[in-house]
Amino acid sequence: MSTATQPLMVPRTGVLALLQDYAELFKLRVTSLIVMTAWCGYYLGSLKNGTSSLQWGLLHALLGIGLVSGGTAAFNEIIEHREDALMRRTQHRPLPANHMGLVHAVAVALVATVGGVIYLYYLANPGTALLALATAVAYLGLYTPLKKVSPLCTFVGAFPGAMPGVLGWTAARGRLETEALILFAIVFFWQFPHFHSIAWLYREDYENAEIRMLPVVDSDGKSTIRAILFYLVALIPVSLAPTLLHMAGWLYFAGALALGFAFLWTGVRLAKLDMPPGKPRSKQRARQVLIASVFYLPLLFALMMLNAIA
Repeated sequence: MSTATQPLMVPRTGVLALLQDYAELFKLRVTSLIVMTAWCGYYLGSLKNGTSSLQWGLLHALLGIGLVSGGTAAFNEIIEHREDALMRRTQHRPLPANHMGLVHAVAVALVATVGGVIYLYYLANPGTALLALATAVAYLGLYTPLKKVSPLCTFVGAFPGAMPGVLGWTAARGRLETEALILFAIVFFWQFPHFHSIAWLYREDYENAEIRMLPVVDSDGKSTIRAILFYLVALIPVSLAPTLLHMAGWLYFAGALALGFAFLWTGVRLAKLDMPPGKPRSKQRARQVLIASVFYLPLLFALMMLNAIA
């Protein structure tokens, strides 16, 4: 009778290799987008305060939020390292690739998450620290385990996922306000076409890892398409709210409208194809939705900051 053996750990040597592993562990690209969104929230909140956003408070807020976000991402990879080993898109991460030990990863994740919360508590404000902690707990305690249970995981995960702009706002203003909720709503609605298109592209990977994203359980893709179109349509009026609430000007309004319809167009093209997720042509169209989502959010928030109203 054969026995399964654990793969040997293959640590990479050198500072550069270690930094690359940390970048993967902290999901640096995702964390960078989170920090950018938090920056927008801080910038808009500072304008309402009548102060410049180029101050030490901004650095403290972004550093603390970045640490909590990176630490939470690392814990997510720790929890899901067995599933990551089964998926082609995640096999290169430090834990499934055996570049880093589990104890090492846990120590780094703990220092980043707890350190980030403490940093925010003392150098931003207690409210932002508590919101950041609640975001991390919701992401790891609700969204992450639910991925193995139900496609509702995307809806649940959209709540902590939409918090960066709120955290930036509260770091600047010290309290929750309507404007922060608008930033929350924009990111909340944006996440559905973004994550559904990823799951559409890597459906086989998620299926192998028994992660129940909507395109995995929705074999013909029709429910996924309806969800993508619903949230893309809803995103347009939500993205216009900053002008209506006097957070940004009419240049932003025109840009948000153009970006919203361009993003919606990619979803309509996927829908018109009327093909299930497994088909190569449908994956090509899903990739276009994903690319549009990657450009949409940074452009929208950059435009909001450029055309912000003090």
